[in-house]
Amino acid sequence: MSFYKNKKVLVTGGTGLIGRPLVKMLLEKEAIVTVVSLDDPSRCPKGASFKKADLREFDQCNEVCSNQEIVFQLAGIKGSPKMSAERPASFFVPTITFSFNMMEAARRAGVKNYLFTSSIGVYQPAAIFSEDEVWKTFPSPNDRFAGWAKRMGELQAEAYKIEYGWDTISIVRPANVYGPYDNFDPENAMVIPSLIRRAVEGESPLTVWGDGSPVRDFIHSKDVARGMMLAVEKNINVPLNLGSGKGVAIREIVKEIVRNLPDNRKIVWDKSKPSGDTLRLMDIQRAQELINFESEIDIKEGIKETMDWYLKNREDILNRYNVFTEEDT
Repeated sequence: MSFYKNKKVLVTGGTGLIGRPLVKMLLEKEAIVTVVSLDDPSRCPKGASFKKADLREFDQCNEVCSNQEIVFQLAGIKGSPKMSAERPASFFVPTITFSFNMMEAARRAGVKNYLFTSSIGVYQPAAIFSEDEVWKTFPSPNDRFAGWAKRMGELQAEAYKIEYGWDTISIVRPANVYGPYDNFDPENAMVIPSLIRRAVEGESPLTVWGDGSPVRDFIHSKDVARGMMLAVEKNINVPLNLGSGKGVAIREIVKEIVRNLPDNRKIVWDKSKPSGDTLRLMDIQRAQELINFESEIDIKEGIKETMDWYLKNREDILNRYNVFTEEDT
């Protein structure tokens, strides 16, 4: 019998990039799923219950955690390095508030299993990111606000394990995640959704910063969701990197996007702009050993799927909650 069958499972951020495939997979395992989000209820996968809640408010966290057996805490802030530099409070404050409120509310509600979604941003600049190196270093200056907020969530889990004996909190650190339901907002999207939107909307020539040589670890949202479910099912309570473990150059990402266009789009590499770190890869040996994890969706397949999804949903692409366009209150 499935570990998740008939379990009451709460997924915060269940209308987003990783949340959507995670909810669908949980429903396939016959879990009783509740989605929490600030998005419109229409974005909730069919078969799941929906609750609109602001997780910055502790009383609302208490309410959504009531009677739940498993909580996947995916709610967070995703945006470009430019937005991180210009709007650091919009990253730091909600991220750390979500983390503290949800984990404490889950503890008080007697939740059995909890998954905390950390980030690649907790790492210092390096070629290879290994789980045990985090606390010997500081996050990259480019990720310091979001990175420290996520580190505090990890530390909170450790504190609960020591004081309360709550040792069924899983922590995952996804690599650069992409896929359908991503943030395609031109003002704050990450590299793959930003390039897809610009390319599909007709930017010609397609101008890309740097020379395209930096190598990154990209992982499809479905692979991350599957890894999260395995981490909880196997009760892994040490941090796990979830990545492909394989490097892909930005140049190849751009070329793959252009290959899926109906025209032969010219690419211009703006070498006057920074290219970024040469190499950034996840060490996924721990995930391979503990949960038998390997990414299944290769970058070509994933980019095509994401572009096809964008084409079908482009009219509603901005119909989602966005902290960067929220009115200041």
